[in-house]
Amino acid sequence: MNSHPNDVPFHERHDDELLTLEDVAQILRTSPNTVRWWRQIGTGPEFFKIGRRLYTSVADLRRFIREQRLAARPVLARPKAV
Repeated sequence: MNSHPNDVPFHERHDDELLTLEDVAQILRTSPNTVRWWRQIGTGPEFFKIGRRLYTSVADLRRFIREQRLAARPVLARPKAV
């Protein structure tokens, strides 16, 4: 039986562990509908199907979080050439 997402802290999970869309929403503290929207517009973590269920790996979710952190960093203006 799979453990509940909150049973093991995210930073202690194995990269190859699979997470459902609902698990991802809970980990990111957002609604499953938001994660579905991100998937629809192509901005969320990568998901794949096994049967009828959607899954992503912990590694893919970590990559998504890292990309979001990098995208949120302010871009420093380059000095203008004189």
